[in-house]
Amino acid sequence: MIASLVTFGCEHALIAAGALLVGLRNSGQLPVTDAILQEAMQRTQRQAIGGYCGLTGICGVAVGVGAAFSVLLSAACPKDKETRLTMEVVSRVVHAIAQLTGPCCCKAFVRIALKVAEAACDEIWGINFSPIPEPVCVHNQVHPHGCREEKCPYFAR
Repeated sequence: MIASLVTFGCEHALIAAGALLVGLRNSGQLPVTDAILQEAMQRTQRQAIGGYCGLTGICGVAVGVGAAFSVLLSAACPKDKETRLTMEVVSRVVHAIAQLTGPCCCKAFVRIALKVAEAACDEIWGINFSPIPEPVCVHNQVHPHGCREEKCPYFAR
């Protein structure tokens, strides 16, 4: 059970949304209020439920990033550019995550989703985050379905 908590779980969707929004807040380049954080987290929590990826084909981590962009851009059905931008970011995140499946690893999914989200922040708002070293995973021994190891960009080589 503990191994599952380390590698899998819907909390990773919340981590992705929260990390993105707090990173933007800390950059000082966008006014990310507590209300924005709370709204994105609530939206994420309503959608990122256990087994979501298997049920729908969409990883909850992508949902978390989408909720963050949707709130930041004020996307809504009647809007054009805001909704399109949000959907484009989510589609890029889903594509990047799909490249890391087999077996799934929520930690790797959060890492790649945030990388895609950072690039989107640069494109949309001209926000450049400070470069950080590429993360190295230390959880490969506890993956309940077997780590992708060398196929994963975060595997400790």
